[in-house]
Amino acid sequence: MRTSIPTLILSALSLFASIATADLHYSGLCVDYVGDQPVYNDAATQAACTAYKNRNTGGEQWDTCPDCAMQTVGGLPSCHSPAQHIGGDELSYYCEKNGSGGSLAD
Repeated sequence: MRTSIPTLILSALSLFASIATADLHYSGLCVDYVGDQPVYNDAATQAACTAYKNRNTGGEQWDTCPDCAMQTVGGLPSCHSPAQHIGGDELSYYCEKNGSGGSLAD
């Protein structure tokens, strides 16, 4: 389900705007774009977080995310990894695989 983002949540999304590929992140979420505005995609975020938690593709930090869980901060649910297991490329892959237009991460 796509949910429009109120103005207050847009400021929360700006925290995620500094995504860089191959970097490790504490939190991330899936978005679609309407024009240049990110629109939070809740269903894709939840599905991507579950898929990332179940991931086991090797020995690098981003290859597993045993601590991935949904967490709501400032009214915005995101996939969170306290041990910083979330890789930008990997999150984008799972978001897109679950129907979103991309991802944003901290």
